[in-house]
Amino acid sequence: MKLSEQEKFWSGEFGRAYTERNTHDVENFAKVSKELWGKSKLEMNEISLAPVSKDSKILEVGCNTGMQLRGLQEMGFEYLYGIEIQKYAVERAKDFTKNVSIIQASGFDLPFKDGYFDLVYTNGVLIHIAPADLPKIMDEMYRCSSKYIWGWEYFSEEVTNINYRGNEGFLWKANYAQLFLDRFPDLKLVSYQDYPYLTANEKGNTDRMYLLEKA
Repeated sequence: MKLSEQEKFWSGEFGRAYTERNTHDVENFAKVSKELWGKSKLEMNEISLAPVSKDSKILEVGCNTGMQLRGLQEMGFEYLYGIEIQKYAVERAKDFTKNVSIIQASGFDLPFKDGYFDLVYTNGVLIHIAPADLPKIMDEMYRCSSKYIWGWEYFSEEVTNINYRGNEGFLWKANYAQLFLDRFPDLKLVSYQDYPYLTANEKGNTDRMYLLEKA
């Protein structure tokens, strides 16, 4: 499958540098989260995932080194899978995860059967997909989930392009939950939580965590 411009970008040296810059041990990851949003990611996940059974089979699309999956593991989820486009991140994930299945693959072509997972999610991934390509990855996430779609993404009511470390066309913010709801009429919004950034360089910006369910 031909890679998109964004996939090429993240598969290369920029993606490798991102992986090294944003991979933390458990303690430091919680510290960074609290500095950015006032809560640890685990605390936020507990709120959003309250309706989801711990025996659910879960897939993260664009899992990088598996930090989020490791966090879900700490919460008691056992059946965890991840796909990641960047080969280097998949290899590095072996240093940070145990008993989590992570493979190299594209979110545009998930190598799983329809409805194979109870929950499919992204964490800061849709924001790096060109708006014209979003339907492809959303369709794949919807196809592979039998019940829930979960997300954590940079929020704006309108799709807005953001310069990302001097690069144009690699970061957007939008109302991603609403984009799912508009595309798939049988989805319903279970809950959402907004987390404004507390750091000076991100003041005025917000991330949104949302949980959607198939009716």
